[in-house]
Amino acid sequence: MLIQIKHKLYYLLFVVLVSLDQFTKQIFMSSYDLGDIVPVNLYLSWHYVQNTGAAFSFMANGGFIQKTFLLSVSLLVSIWLIFWIQRTSVTHLQKLFGQFLLLSGAVGNLIDRAQFGFVIDFIEVHVFGFNWPVFNLADSFIFLGVVFILFERKSTA
Repeated sequence: MLIQIKHKLYYLLFVVLVSLDQFTKQIFMSSYDLGDIVPVNLYLSWHYVQNTGAAFSFMANGGFIQKTFLLSVSLLVSIWLIFWIQRTSVTHLQKLFGQFLLLSGAVGNLIDRAQFGFVIDFIEVHVFGFNWPVFNLADSFIFLGVVFILFERKSTA
């Protein structure tokens, strides 16, 4: 087998997180019209948008070449993450957790790009007049994965 499944629980977490991401995106696609904004509280709104670009709509509104480029990058990053995970020791629990969060987010957004040509975003945070760019659960997984990896507790042994 090409990929050694030595991190079974993490792969189960991956399946759960990608499924949760896709489920929430499907809810917004089927229940809201593009551009709808539904306030949840003072700091949070549901805002259904379709991001044709990368993070923070970078490179948005491009044509076929740009979409193909972003899809290819997403696929290559996902494959690279799988190889990185396989090379990570099971003793690095926090690093593995971060890697699987990254992989879950990358694949969640990859599915959108492959299926629709854009990523479905719907979470908008606004605090003290500042509106954070609209994002989704996959984006949150990516952010948290980076945090877990950057702040990994180093072994003292």
